[in-house]
Formats: sequence, structure tokens, C-alpha cells
Amino acid sequence: MKYAAAWADIACEVLETPYPYGTGHASQGPEDVDVTPDRLHPAFHGSYDWHSSAHMQWSLVRLLTLAPDQVGRRPIEVLDQRLTPAAIATEAAYLRERPSYERPYGWAWAAMLVAATRKTQWADALTPLGDVIADLVLAWLPKQAYPVRHGVHLNSAFALALLHEAYGELGRADVVEAIRVRALEWFGGDTAYDTRFEPSGTDFLSPALSEAELMRRVLPDGEFVSWLSAFLPGLGIDAHQHLLEVPVTDDSGDGQLAHLSGLALSRAWQLRTIAPALPDVADVLRAGADRQIDAVLPTVTDGDFMSTHWLVSFALLADQA
Repeated sequence: MKYAAAWADIACEVLETPYPYGTGHASQGPEDVDVTPDRLHPAFHGSYDWHSSAHMQWSLVRLLTLAPDQVGRRPIEVLDQRLTPAAIATEAAYLRERPSYERPYGWAWAAMLVAATRKTQWADALTPLGDVIADLVLAWLPKQAYPVRHGVHLNSAFALALLHEAYGELGRADVVEAIRVRALEWFGGDTAYDTRFEPSGTDFLSPALSEAELMRRVLPDGEFVSWLSAFLPGLGIDAHQHLLEVPVTDDSGDGQLAHLSGLALSRAWQLRTIAPALPDVADVLRAGADRQIDAVLPTVTDGDFMSTHWLVSFALLADQA
């Protein structure tokens, strides 16, 4: 794997960078104001925030699986320090006490981490976290009347796609079915999606492509082809061309503007996964994906911390699609 060593090195580096750190912690009283990162989140500190710490640890597990000979021992040492039964018990209790914390993006990435470790030495320690998130998802979905369709963390389709994958791998048919039902209710009737206003200024997700990626997972192949053709008619031919082009990116250290590099990578991942459903334009979609990856690849390892603390995960999604 071409970039495995460099990606593992930067993931370890940012996970071992304690500050800056954004807790997102809502204090419940004057005695609850200590937000020291490794005290509050003994597993998911470093890498700027809880969800980035979770998905950069997922990145390390994936790299250890894909290219163990290239990444060395350091990722194992980093994970061993964090993915302990005591640390995960603290994280699981935190989520139970605060059932909207990191919903749904952080939940999705933490579930992906649990799924990725299911055949590793960390599996038993992480099982309680997967169980808590499953319970939270099952309680949340019936209450969420409408999907969130913007291009940042609260996007419903992106999170459900990852949760569907994670709980499929974990054998939780109840969670997978709840996601499938909700996805069909929210998105099954969507047609002629207007992408003219993508992206917004701080997007790291395409609302259109995130929705398509979710529906690819929950619909049978033939039904997905029909749905996609109606949802994004002309994709790769004469419409939605801006989804195939590199967005304007910024690596000045502005965390919100850095999102646009992630947008290029998430678009590339999703274009590659939906391309087989549109064989006449599959090469066009893949070429668009390649352009976007090539444009931002240097930023994944050599950019400002506000880029490097999270982009490896999205690069891995795109690389493995």
C-alpha cells in the first residue's frame, strides 16, 4: 500500500498531540468544568476532538490490517494505551449520560472503530462501546422526523452509511434494519436532486453523493440503478459536473476552510463506490475521483494540523473504494 507508512505516522503524531482540543463538553454544574482531554476522554483525546480521535484510531486499525509490515509497532502502542477496558468503560458511560453527544457523526466513526477491531486484541474492550452506540441509534432514529441534508457533521446520510457498514460487520441485524427502513423513508422517493448549490463554504461532504452512497447500501443493485438515475439524472454526462471537479481548498490553518480538502476526498470515495451502477459513465466518475484525490493528497500528511488531524481517514475511504 503506497501511503501506509506515511499515513500511519501522521495518525500517530496527531493522536499524540494533546492540544488544541475541542471538547464539545456541556458542563452540568460547577463541579463539572474540568475538560482536561485525557481525563474527560481517556480513549478519544488528541487529534483535536472526540470524533477525529475515534476515526484516526480507526485509520490505524485499518492500516494495521491492510499493511502491517509497513506501519511498524507504533500504531499498536498508541492503540494499546487508549483502547483499554477502563478507558472504553468511561467513554461508554459518557455517551449513555449524554445521548446526543457526537450524534450521529462521532457515533458512526466510533462504531466503525469497534467493527474494525472485532478480530483484534482490542475487540473485548470495545464491545461495550458498540453496544451503547447501537442502543443510542435505535432510540434516536424513530425520533428524528427529518434527515439533515447539509455537508458537515450532522449529515444524516453519511453517518447512516457508516453505521450500516459497522453494524453489518458486527452482526447487529436489528440496527442494520432500522437504518434501512429510515433511509428508505427519508430518501427513497427523492428525484432530480439539485446540486447547483454544492458545496457550501465549509462542507466536507456532498449532500447528494452522501445520500447516493447510503442508498447504494440499502437498495438491491437493480433498484439502486433506477433510483440513482432518477436522483442524479445526467451525472457524468451533462449534469452535476462540478461534483467531479476539485473544490477550492485552503490549508491556512483555518479549521472550517480545511473542510474543503475533506470534501474532495469524500466525493472521490463516493464517486468510486457509485460508479459501477452507471457503467456508461463509470470511467468519467472515476477520473473525477482521481483528480480530487491527487489535488489534496499532499495535505493529508504535510498540511497544517487542522487538516492532518483528520484527513487520513477520508483518504483511506477513497483509496480503498
